[in-house]
Amino acid sequence: MKYKELIAKMTLEEKASLMSGKDFWQTQNIERLGINSIFLADGPHGIRKQAVGADKPGLNAGEPATCYPTAATVANSWNAELGEKVGEYLGEEAIAQKVNVLLGPGVNMKRNPLCGRNFEYFSEDPYLAGKMAASYIRGIQSYGVAACVKHFAANNQEERRMSIDTIVDERTLREIYLTAFEIAVKEGKTKSIMSSYNKLNGTYTNENLHLMQDILRGEWDYKGTVITDWGGSNDRIAGLLAGNELEMPTTAGETDQEIIQAIKRGEIKEDVLDECVDRLLDLIFTTEKAYQRPHVEFNVERHHRVSQKVAEESIVLLKNEGNILPLRFGKKVAVIGDFAKDARYQGAGSSIVNPTILDHTLDCFEESGIVSIGYEPGFERYGKKSQHKIDEACELAKKADVILLYLGLDEATEAEGLDRDSMKIPENQIQLLNAIYEVNQNIIAILSCGSAVEMPWIGKVKGLLHGYLGGQAGARAILRVLSGDVNPSGKLAETYPLRYEDTPSFRHFPGNEASVEYREGMYIGYRYYDTADVNVLFPFGFGLSYTTFVYSDLEVTKDGVTFIITNTGRIAGMEIAQLYVGCDSEDIFRPKKELKGFDKVFINAGESKKVKIPFDDKTFRYYNIKTNKWEIEEAEYSVLIGASSTDIRLVDRIHVEGTGAPLPYDKIKLPSYFAGKVTNVDEEEFEILLGRKVPVSTWDRTKPLGYNDIIAQCQYAKGWVARFTYRLVVFAHWYLRKVGKRSSANLIMMSIYHMPFRGIARLTGGVVNMPMLDGILMMVNGHFFKGLRHVWKERNKKVRFTKVKL
Repeated sequence: MKYKELIAKMTLEEKASLMSGKDFWQTQNIERLGINSIFLADGPHGIRKQAVGADKPGLNAGEPATCYPTAATVANSWNAELGEKVGEYLGEEAIAQKVNVLLGPGVNMKRNPLCGRNFEYFSEDPYLAGKMAASYIRGIQSYGVAACVKHFAANNQEERRMSIDTIVDERTLREIYLTAFEIAVKEGKTKSIMSSYNKLNGTYTNENLHLMQDILRGEWDYKGTVITDWGGSNDRIAGLLAGNELEMPTTAGETDQEIIQAIKRGEIKEDVLDECVDRLLDLIFTTEKAYQRPHVEFNVERHHRVSQKVAEESIVLLKNEGNILPLRFGKKVAVIGDFAKDARYQGAGSSIVNPTILDHTLDCFEESGIVSIGYEPGFERYGKKSQHKIDEACELAKKADVILLYLGLDEATEAEGLDRDSMKIPENQIQLLNAIYEVNQNIIAILSCGSAVEMPWIGKVKGLLHGYLGGQAGARAILRVLSGDVNPSGKLAETYPLRYEDTPSFRHFPGNEASVEYREGMYIGYRYYDTADVNVLFPFGFGLSYTTFVYSDLEVTKDGVTFIITNTGRIAGMEIAQLYVGCDSEDIFRPKKELKGFDKVFINAGESKKVKIPFDDKTFRYYNIKTNKWEIEEAEYSVLIGASSTDIRLVDRIHVEGTGAPLPYDKIKLPSYFAGKVTNVDEEEFEILLGRKVPVSTWDRTKPLGYNDIIAQCQYAKGWVARFTYRLVVFAHWYLRKVGKRSSANLIMMSIYHMPFRGIARLTGGVVNMPMLDGILMMVNGHFFKGLRHVWKERNKKVRFTKVKL
């Protein structure tokens, strides 16, 4: 232990106190020993340090900070160096705002396109997500502050996220859902990790010994701190035994006492607590050093320009019929769509940034050189239909040479705490597009959203530019691509299916009441579409340019690949070359090919460049469930160099020596997985893959409701007050949506409807403690007056205890 002498000076009470927050955002301090509080702030794509006091819960406004493009956007750049630059600027702003721990980046996989938080995650591919996350971490931590990779692990939906049990087989867990975290730990060397809310195969992640001890601490040799998601602690002692040091936010000392009593009863050794304290002290002291340098305010304008540069490199050109883009000089352009006036530039929830500057499209035309003849909103932002707005937009469209039509998803659709209902763009926007198409077919659509959408209307647009959520400078960045000042170089970090029903997890998202079964196994995203030969709208890794590239001269050695890319067009541009590897053996089921490397290169017109992509420890490995470790299968492997997962330009083969491990599967018993056709795997086959029985996925309506049951389950509670509360919550949600207050309606779903009862205690900063919660549960389960007396008694006891302490 690094701080053995200091820990020896602490009382048991002091050590226990460090294991939970001082308030909503700060850690506890011990003044007599010189241990100060450190500040944790949201910040995957910009600092959200609450402008109000740190003791205030909720999603309150943050101090002004640069809002960079979201992770889903930057992933489209496929540029790890750019990711590191974003991290550096985030680190600099963290220093300026006296933030020690930045809660990000998020590296959860995009298992399903409807996950409400996909805008905050990088990719459907763990290798790409891991490499981008590691670059962010290196940048953030170069300033001495800590990154906090989240949410560990298998947190791939928002619905019932605090109670859902993720059922996934070990190989899929390792290869798909943990690999990005592994890269973040080993290559990014993150100083902290946030455990997720959900259960993993029956055990809450922050209590999961296999996840936290066997894998994280054991196999990956992680020495840093593990922090709960806010209110994500279930059993504090089990969490401590798993090595989950810091519980956030404060519980006003309640869980400190649980730790103290558990040690006194011999349930946990004090040595375990000491090790946790030691790791937390290291986080405190190492991040404090960042503030020993002179305080310097960050340059707001410079950071804004960096945000613009990042957005420019992350924009994806998806369609360019007749080379309608870039816009030719002198073309009369009509600007239509509400997102042009009020840019959609970030997601919703805990990651909301209060931007220092905010560019809007209508304010940036003069410098872009594009001639706008006018603007019409065309549609109501939140879905309300308006024929009047459509008619006015069409009148403007008749006068223009080209239409810039800004479409997308609104802020209330993509949000933390709930998943999307569908992959569709709102119907009122489609009606507008159809109407404009009747009067002017030169339409360029600009999409603003952080996740995949269906596009049955794509035949009616000649150009399609996807800006994703481009941060505070995203609007200007889009205009620079439209005008040709910037050659688009982004490529999709996720697949766009033709329709939602084509997705491999369609039948098992967001799961049944108590659990979600990952029956598709490792076949998510392009791994499924390419293997099962399913047509898609846009493949993984796809993106157009204003120039063209030719690939040639592939050479494969035991160390990696080299090849030549030539820019055969008339302008300079950047190309993202992608290395995929496929195993030719059929003895172990695998996707047809998997991303194993990538490089983004700038090439002048007419120039050729040699590209080298090395192999690494992940190029040929697979996880063997019989040996319980990573193995290599001896076989011939296809080495494929592509401009996307389906646009393969160069192919070669290499023979790889194996590790001699036994075959892990009986091919006859797993036909769906060996075929890669996993949309309808039955329970029996999934159980063979799992190696155990699938747990019951529905709520047990015969048992009294307990700590880990959610408020929504009050619908069948024995207590009338609980059933009435449930109906009240449902009505409030319906009414708020009806009157157009969708963000408030969303907040009800996130913070009440799907909240476990324990969250009432864990997220109120000690206002309600667990003994009081026991009384609430008595009322819920049909003992109203007994429960009410218990709540009153425990409240008075708590008040008296607080007065004694004071």
